[in-house]
Amino acid sequence: MAQVNLQIQGMHCASCGQRVEAALERLPGIQSCSVSLATHEASVVYDPAQLTVGEMSQALGQAGYPAEPAGRPTQGNPLLSLRLGLSLLGSALLMVGHLHSAPGHGLFPMLANPWVQGALATPIQVWGGWPFYQGAWRALRQGYTDMNTLIVLGTTTAYAYSLGVILIPEALHIQGVHPEVYFEAAAMIITLTLLGRGLEQRARGETSAALRALMRLEAQTVRVLDAGQEQVVPLDTVQVGDVAVIRPGERIPVDGTVIAGTSTVDEALVTGESQPVLKQVGDGVVGATLNQLGHLQIRVSRVREATFLAQMIAWVQRAQASKAPIQHLADRITGRFVPAVLGLALVTFGLWLGLTGNLSLALVTAVSVLILACPCALGLATPAAITVAMGRGATLGLLFKTAASLEEAGRIHTVVLDKTGTLTWGRPAVTQFVSQGDLPTRQLLAWVAALERHSEHPLAQAIVAFATDQGAVDPELEVTDFVAEPGRGVRGQVAGRPVWVGTADWLQTLGCEVGTWPTQAEAWEAAGQTVVYLAVSDAVLGFMALADGLKPTSAQAVHDLASLGLEVVMLTGDNPQVAAVIAQQAGIARVIAGVRPDQKAAAIAQLQAAGRRVAMVGDGLNDAPALAQADVGIALGTGTDLAIATSDVTLISGDLMGVVQAIHLSRLTRRAIRQNLAFAFGYNLVGLPVAAGVLYPFTGWLLNPALAGAAMALSSLSVVANALRLRHAKIVTKGYTRGR
Repeated sequence: MAQVNLQIQGMHCASCGQRVEAALERLPGIQSCSVSLATHEASVVYDPAQLTVGEMSQALGQAGYPAEPAGRPTQGNPLLSLRLGLSLLGSALLMVGHLHSAPGHGLFPMLANPWVQGALATPIQVWGGWPFYQGAWRALRQGYTDMNTLIVLGTTTAYAYSLGVILIPEALHIQGVHPEVYFEAAAMIITLTLLGRGLEQRARGETSAALRALMRLEAQTVRVLDAGQEQVVPLDTVQVGDVAVIRPGERIPVDGTVIAGTSTVDEALVTGESQPVLKQVGDGVVGATLNQLGHLQIRVSRVREATFLAQMIAWVQRAQASKAPIQHLADRITGRFVPAVLGLALVTFGLWLGLTGNLSLALVTAVSVLILACPCALGLATPAAITVAMGRGATLGLLFKTAASLEEAGRIHTVVLDKTGTLTWGRPAVTQFVSQGDLPTRQLLAWVAALERHSEHPLAQAIVAFATDQGAVDPELEVTDFVAEPGRGVRGQVAGRPVWVGTADWLQTLGCEVGTWPTQAEAWEAAGQTVVYLAVSDAVLGFMALADGLKPTSAQAVHDLASLGLEVVMLTGDNPQVAAVIAQQAGIARVIAGVRPDQKAAAIAQLQAAGRRVAMVGDGLNDAPALAQADVGIALGTGTDLAIATSDVTLISGDLMGVVQAIHLSRLTRRAIRQNLAFAFGYNLVGLPVAAGVLYPFTGWLLNPALAGAAMALSSLSVVANALRLRHAKIVTKGYTRGR
């Protein structure tokens, strides 16, 4: 199966999205498709053996929705701006004339002339309203109705009736009531709808701001080494294995591994990590991050679509085009909404005409119903919030793979955390060091580090790192007769003297006197730490404890998850003693330890069987089954590719505070969606009876069609504006306080 995002033209309401989906689903080879009104994109999963992208575009074009593969987000439509400008000018003049016709006003009498008003309204109706006529005709040809149908029927009726008033006034006199012209109402409806579309287009651009920011990070050229000489070449020509040269202050253009140089790299725009990260030989770097201080040479490991930045952009695009479960409710309603409104408008027209015989009254109420009931707000309620939240998540280093995962994260009851690599660093580090004897501590560490540099064991790497941090590494020390004893330690000659690093039992078998130190070491071992002894010339001169320690933010993340009302569980294959120590340090009360990878998934299933919605957070191969089983799988971006592939959310930085942020953002998004839907439904429930004239018998007041058009446009804008608040909502970054 393959996946493609298509940019769709001509979509203006939820009904349009349904037609696009229906046109795609009729094609052979379509596995799934989802259309987002907020981004005007369709995300399609299809079988390339049965269907091509060109055939999809052709089918959509025949359905009246031209489509092409999505590229960079569009910035605007100049023709829409021109139509809007002309319509605004004409409508303003028409409103001045309308005010002149009211008692007590005397502004520009010529503009009150019905013939002048007709002349001003005609270009607005024909040219300004042309997109609506196109949309309505397209819908009619396909046998359905949409928002364009409502606008065209309403404005054309008002415009044609007004023409009739000035061309054949005698024919429209009913029961002695002098008919009025509604040129200004028809023009204002078109103008306000164009204004709404323009503002929605601008809002869509703002929702894609994060995506455009990511795209702007893509480099166009790369400085590579060729036969020892630096050459600047286009990015598309770079191959895996090439050596790229990065100078201070430059963005790293591709993914790779440092092979020379040391520098700090600002990864904030890609990972959300605010602090620069030290990069040395052997460290991986990500394209689009900013090299700060030093020169780097990197071996290119991924290029073009395979780079992390390209994948991140693709994830965000697919997620924004996907559909949240709650959106299906709105889709079902809007699918039946337009025909119902047409019926209501006809009933309203017939009822008032029959009761009063007043054609103007019947016309005003019917047109107001048609215009007010446009389902734009309903169609935008969910996708607008989802799109904004996806972009906001990307800026925080949170990648939601689908809209469903964004919605579901806010409904979680229990968060299950893997231990190794998730709560902890996943690698040992020296936590305690004690030395005694005549040999200076720095020299002892230098000798031990020189010996351990010859070992690839994780404990050896941790000891060398500790010695490096202490400034005790001496590269001039000579090591001979190096021997590694699996499960015991290492030994060799350093500067001509025998040095051993290993377990107490092993050193004792070699004749070294350990003394009373094991008593102190037992306390460290009871705390789940590994103890190694350091001996020189048969004398034990020191020992150190190593442990896979908590990440700096793990305990804070656990506390904040509990503050959000969530149960936190540790799930690990490690032994219960070590797990209990780490759980205590992190503040986790419930621990499930000693489980195999397949048992992890079963443990998640047991929690779900108890009625809990579960999020699983992990980073390793052994976490993949549990990530897939959970309601929401959350993988650390520093973890394995399999864990990331099977998860629903990826935390790029690997910081557990991202879990708190993801759940917090999801809750804010769900709240915004509920607010949008409540407003969209409430607006129609309250507005339609008013438009139908229920207040007229009591107050003599009718909703002017122009005001109905303004209310319709404002309803859509209010939904988008409410969604855009997510761009600036305060998301947890350091400690959560209830009610913040």
